Amino acid sequence: MTGSYTRSASFTITDARYVGGKIGADLRILHNYFGKPSLDTIENYVEEVALLLRDGYLGTVDYGFRDSATNSWKLRLRYTATLGGQLTDARAGNLPDSADLASYGFHSFLTYSNKFLLLTSSEKDKVKGALPFSRTTGEEPSALAGISTAGHGYARNGAGVARGVYVAS
Repeated sequence: MTGSYTRSASFTITDARYVGGKIGADLRILHNYFGKPSLDTIENYVEEVALLLRDGYLGTVDYGFRDSATNSWKLRLRYTATLGGQLTDARAGNLPDSADLASYGFHSFLTYSNKFLLLTSSEKDKVKGALPFSRTTGEEPSALAGISTAGHGYARNGAGVARGVYVAS
């Protein structure tokens, strides 16, 4: 079922966890198809997204499988934080299941929003300290030759994420 939503006065942690739960459902589908990510890490990813989305600190977050030798995505789910306007809330799923990913490791890459980047160092440390796990810095994997699809999103109460799927050729 698809619906449209407009922004209301406040976006709560409950709203953010609803959106995060949809991302978690996508990650569980990846686990069912490919055996990764592990089920215990999915809840941490969901909570991380919820906390950052609630406060407007999420830019993008990618989950998928990459070739570590070339630092290139083989399958990537990219979620981009969106606010206001007409947002779409779709069902989780509709993911490719035919990619050969057995030899690739699961990977995640996150960027922060401009709002987060404007925080002081101590404020950034406080935000990161409240997250369920620590991320390390690194170079974003490339997505050069492949097929990208967009137009899928998850939203509630005026904020959410737009999902894009990339599959390497």
